[in-house]
Amino acid sequence: MNAHRWLATSLVAFLVAVAAQPLAGLAQQAVAAQGSGLQPLARGGWHDFDWEIGVWKTHLKRRLHPLTGSNEWVEYQGTSAVRQIWNGRANMVELDVTGSAGHIEGASWRLYNPEARQWSLNFSNVRVGTLGPPTIGEFKDGRGEFYSGDTLEGRAILVRFVISDITDNSAHFEQAFSSDGGKTWETNWIADDTRLKE
Repeated sequence: MNAHRWLATSLVAFLVAVAAQPLAGLAQQAVAAQGSGLQPLARGGWHDFDWEIGVWKTHLKRRLHPLTGSNEWVEYQGTSAVRQIWNGRANMVELDVTGSAGHIEGASWRLYNPEARQWSLNFSNVRVGTLGPPTIGEFKDGRGEFYSGDTLEGRAILVRFVISDITDNSAHFEQAFSSDGGKTWETNWIADDTRLKE
């Protein structure tokens, strides 16, 4: 096992076992304090993503140079198509968006571990053609939080992916990186989805 894979595996284990629970608790308190009026959807286990099955209009913003101090963003428009696999025990997202910085065509496989009661989100894009490290986590009170370790420009970072503001017809997605062990986070990926009517 190479050093990068060992480090990423160790960071994931650390986050899942230690850091994810306190962070998730703080995040849930913050969401409750916002008083958004949205009602969490009652889900459980491999049904956590049932609300997302279908085709969505996606508006995506991406920070061009994460963790460099840059605040340069680019925007994309397109669709996300989500379908069940394995009789609903997993699902796959196909993302297809275009913007001033080009075209993003990606896919995410969401796999449910019934023993751990957690999901792993596994992303790839056409340009790279390999899966990145999975973000692992769960839904609580209608909000999903998922964590992993990765590398950026050769340095170890933490990754947090959050799904929030979930209704039957809309949802909000954010990805953030941390280079200081989770003390601070910088958002680098924001997507808002609106369901396309059949």
